[in-house]
Amino acid sequence: MRASVPFRLAQLRPHAHAQRRFASSTPGGGVNVNTAEAQKKAQEALAVAGKKLGQAVELGKQYMGPVGEKAGTMLGSYREPLTYNFAVAREFLKQVYVAERLQPPTSLATLQSAYSTLWSRASNPAYWRELVQSGGWTKVGVYALEAYGIFKIGEIIGRRSLVGYKVE
Repeated sequence: MRASVPFRLAQLRPHAHAQRRFASSTPGGGVNVNTAEAQKKAQEALAVAGKKLGQAVELGKQYMGPVGEKAGTMLGSYREPLTYNFAVAREFLKQVYVAERLQPPTSLATLQSAYSTLWSRASNPAYWRELVQSGGWTKVGVYALEAYGIFKIGEIIGRRSLVGYKVE
């Protein structure tokens, strides 16, 4: 009879249980340059946001009297964390904006190129046949639905009413 040896995954892969180190710092233990810059920006943004929030609270107190004072004190101890979180979110969104290249086009040629491509595809029956055969019409349909939804939401916001205009 053979003696059974317990099977252990750790014997096959001894590195499986090792601690993983994430990219929050450099391997030597020093702080990453990008992290230090981000922390500095966040602290600066916190200072600016705190200052502006303080100014806004003071203006609220000035214009609204006792109600403004109550609104300023309602935040209480949440005031500092809220301003910090808003500042960090703003810096993060700035980085996403730049990284994803979300800025509007800067030249007229870019706009003309985009619209001429759209027009040439929309007016070409072969493009529509290929779209139906390949199944890409679903993606175009979803994009069209999104555009229509954004348009309708804009109308609702502009009217300040869900249905119809308020005539008074």
